[in-house]
Amino acid sequence: MSQRKKTAILISGRGSNMGALIAAALKPDYPAEIALVVSNVPDAPGLARAAEFGIATAVVDHKAYPGDREGFERALDETLKGHGIELVALAGFMRLLTPFLVNAWSNRMINIHPALLPSFKGLATHERALEEGVKLHGATVHFVSAEMDDGPMIIQGAVPVLDDDTPQTLGKRVLEVEHQIYPKALALVASGSYRLKGQQVVRTSGTGEREAAAPLINPAD
Repeated sequence: MSQRKKTAILISGRGSNMGALIAAALKPDYPAEIALVVSNVPDAPGLARAAEFGIATAVVDHKAYPGDREGFERALDETLKGHGIELVALAGFMRLLTPFLVNAWSNRMINIHPALLPSFKGLATHERALEEGVKLHGATVHFVSAEMDDGPMIIQGAVPVLDDDTPQTLGKRVLEVEHQIYPKALALVASGSYRLKGQQVVRTSGTGEREAAAPLINPAD
């Protein structure tokens, strides 16, 4: 197979989705190599977890750049480039990005959001889903764009909303589907078997277009 894409995961905490990506990348035929984990929080638990797998780690503390978001991102960009990183996956990275970093990694940076975009952008997605009375909720992996929780959607995963759900029980079910879809999305991007068609991600094969994304994964199927 072709060379695996060197991928960095950006975290701010324990890195739950990071664990799912690392587990997937342990398989020799997975098209991405998790080569670096970077945190903006020096004591983020995910750093120690990544080190247990022998993955290089780095800290770029945003507090060292008070009032200078772009300065922080330039230091982060230098760290990524210094490790030869080709793709970036955000996994609980709690920083709003400026156009500098978004443009520097255009179509090479992906994020996961705990809702079926374009619904429920922002925070408190599970609480809002319950308040709105939706019957389906889930998660979306998308390319990062200048707008928060926006960008072409790569894959989505749906879960039912049950009558007795709380934000905690619904969130736990969504997190399980996140762990399923994020490795699939990274594999698609790392393999290069897609093309962007406006805001759509279109899967391709050797014979041309095969399936328009975002595909929907339903664990109940």
